[in-house]
Amino acid sequence: MDALQEYTVYALMTGVGATLVMDIWGVLAARRFKFPPPNYALVGRWIGHMPRGRFFHAAIAQSPPVAGERFIGWLAHYSIGVLFAALLLTVYGPAWARDPTLPPALVIGLATLAAPFLLMQPGMGAGLAAARTPNPARARFRSVLTHTAFGFGLYGAALVARAVLS
Repeated sequence: MDALQEYTVYALMTGVGATLVMDIWGVLAARRFKFPPPNYALVGRWIGHMPRGRFFHAAIAQSPPVAGERFIGWLAHYSIGVLFAALLLTVYGPAWARDPTLPPALVIGLATLAAPFLLMQPGMGAGLAAARTPNPARARFRSVLTHTAFGFGLYGAALVARAVLS
């Protein structure tokens, strides 16, 4: 396998695996902390409005639905996970995937908080770092826990990918 193929396979396996860990965490956290379950259809709605030139919403749940929004949201969710895994491999090098360690995975996992805090939440009407939600501290706590789970998922999925590909 050449370097590009190796990078691509590790990014796919690690990103999908880490996102799956994040989703499992989301189900457990919804039960344990009484968080509402994530609704990726709303992410799909937000993305679905972008080709129409609408990037910001007062409240995405009140915006008109978009055809296929659930599919769009889930596809975006897993695609973004793969892109973040590719970021990890770009920052720490493909050698990291051959011998994964936890700290880089957690650093990238927490760095990915920039996406919801600075882009998604403001665009969907929740404000910068969920400032416009009924309980911003709780929303931020949820995001930190979720992205920490993603970081652990990056590490665990990289271990699985290494075992499968070695």
